[in-house]
Amino acid sequence: MTAGLRRFLAPRAPEPEHCALCSAALSEHGHRHLVDTERRSLACACTPCGLLFEQSGTGRYRAVPDRYLTDHRLQVSWERLQIPVGVAFFFRNSDLDRLVALYPGPAGATESELDPEAWEAVLAGTRLAGLLEPDVEALLLRRTRDGVSCYLVPIDICYQLVGRMRLHWKGFDGGSRAQAELAEFFEHVAARAKAPEEVA
Repeated sequence: MTAGLRRFLAPRAPEPEHCALCSAALSEHGHRHLVDTERRSLACACTPCGLLFEQSGTGRYRAVPDRYLTDHRLQVSWERLQIPVGVAFFFRNSDLDRLVALYPGPAGATESELDPEAWEAVLAGTRLAGLLEPDVEALLLRRTRDGVSCYLVPIDICYQLVGRMRLHWKGFDGGSRAQAELAEFFEHVAARAKAPEEVA
């Protein structure tokens, strides 16, 4: 086989990501995300564009903050959530003017059909609910043998978790690989999260 033909068989280097707004090439080591409130989607952004929308705080695009908080005084009944898995996240959608509750699984993010009044009752059990920024932050809950943990996190990492679960999910409960990914994800979140009074 000639060298000319080999180049078609060799794996191609991944295309660099670009800012959705100005098309600038993005760093390989991380970049900002914006929420497109009209399309209910995430858009990648370079640092200048991210800062621009961080300062505006309104309009179609909103910058996703980098805030991680935890509530050790959470009072939530998981049974009332009526969610079949041990992880859920919810955020306030300003366009729909309501809470949207989702949980990760083999098909991606599944929206919960729980009555909004029941969610509001659950939110009353955590002080983080009052700090939640619409569209760009989520309350992330996880049930374990030790109880229910609650974090206020950037919305983009919730979808990152959804992608990891969808990629590795096997069988009814996800399988050992998905459980390991889940444990690693929450270790990272717990290490970054602070109590609200620590950042006030």
